[in-house]
This record gives sequence, structure tokens and C-alpha cells, in this order.
Amino acid sequence: MTDSADYVKLRQTFNEDAERYDRARPRYPTRMFDDLAAAGVGPGARVLEIGCGTGQATLPLAERGYRVVAVELGADMAAVARRNLAGFDSVTVVTAAFEDWPLPAVPFDLVLSATAFHWIDPAIRVGKSADALRPGGLLATVSTHHIAGGTDAFFAAAQRCYETWDPATPPGLRLENADAIGEDAAELVASQRFGPAEFHRYEWDQPYSTAEYLDVLMTYSGHRALPDAPRSGLLNCIAGLIDGDHGGHIVKRYMTELRFARRIG
Repeated sequence: MTDSADYVKLRQTFNEDAERYDRARPRYPTRMFDDLAAAGVGPGARVLEIGCGTGQATLPLAERGYRVVAVELGADMAAVARRNLAGFDSVTVVTAAFEDWPLPAVPFDLVLSATAFHWIDPAIRVGKSADALRPGGLLATVSTHHIAGGTDAFFAAAQRCYETWDPATPPGLRLENADAIGEDAAELVASQRFGPAEFHRYEWDQPYSTAEYLDVLMTYSGHRALPDAPRSGLLNCIAGLIDGDHGGHIVKRYMTELRFARRIG
């Protein structure tokens, strides 16, 4: 993982407004947790969650009877997670970087990272996850993609806002269909610590008002990292499109991918 100042800044942006993150970020599909249970990791299993944020994935696990140790880098994010999970004695939230956190002696049945694994040092994340698991234990990672669908006309027009206000935007960028996004297990194969990966995908639509959509945009690291003036210009441009052309409401299509594999040995 690069030690660049840009990476460090982006990784820390999520902690800057934990309450907004908790309010605005979409939750995970119920079927995802059903598929985890069907893979043999049922209620009562010991779970290590990497990068729990404010507990969007942790809460469904706790409600299903899992015993969870959740490791979160951001102190403010961890504080909100503890508040959200206060009713569950089976959950412990630890404020630490996973890379530096000492693994407990007792191994876990499941290591889960929901929309956070890509922020962990790639030289460490797979190997340390394997070390945390019992033989046959499951490493599950969750990624969330914004895909073609929903209010297509809005997202095509919004590209002009990004090209105007964010110079890093590739020209002519368009959203992909879910089937254009490849399944990637290369790092698991390369580690030689895990068996074949299994993939489950869930497509779903989320409606947003103008205010709600701006709220969720401000939970994305790239938007938060923009300087104040271009960020304000970008958000105003997007708000003008939603209010002016779409009556103050749009629909965004997501694809959530669950990837899991069992530890060998």
C-alpha cells in the first residue's frame, strides 16, 4: 500500500463526519447475511470485522446472534458504532488500524470486511486475515458498486458537472452494467492461503431526494477531498440537475458483491 499523503488523507476522510456516514450510507442487502449463514457460518460464530465504520454490517450480524470483534480505524466512527451496538453484549468495538492490531489467541470462524478491505494494506490484509481464522474459516469481503440503471438521464448529465469541477474526472465516463464488472479473486489465489472463491451479487435501487443524494456524496472520500470551492460548485451543479430536471428525486442503482473463500489447512 502506498504511503502517499493522498492515500492517508483519503483513508481518514471517513472519520471526519461519522454522523453523516451513519445517516446517509445505504445498508447491506438482507440476502447477503442469509448467504453467509448458508455457507456454514451461522449464529454463535466468532466474527472479526475489519473496518466496521458505524456498524452498518455489524448490527445485522449482532441481531442474528454472532459474536463480533469489530476493528475500526476512526475514533469517531467507532464511537457511533458503540452507540448503535450498545444493546449487544456479544459485540466489542476496538479502535485500531487492522494492520497494527494484535490478533487474539483464539481464532475466528469468519473474518468480514464490508466496503473496507480495499483500504487495508494489500501486503498485509489477506495473510493476516488467514492468520486470524481457524482452519476452514471463512474470509468474506463486501464491495459496493454504482452501476447503470436508476435515473440514467441524470447520471449521464451529472458527468458534465464532474468534468467541470473535478479535473481528475475521466472524460466521457459512463456507468457500467453489473455483468461488465469482473469477479476478482487474484489476491486470494496468490496468497495460497484460501480455497476457491465464491461470489454472490445483489442489485438494488435506492431513491434519493436532492438533500439525501448530496448527503451520501459527502460520505465519499473523493468528494470530501476536493477543495472547498470546486466541491461546492460540484454539489450545486448536481443539485440543480436533480431539482431542475427530475423534480427533486432520483434513483440510484447499486450492486453489492459478497466474495468469500475458506482458509486452507
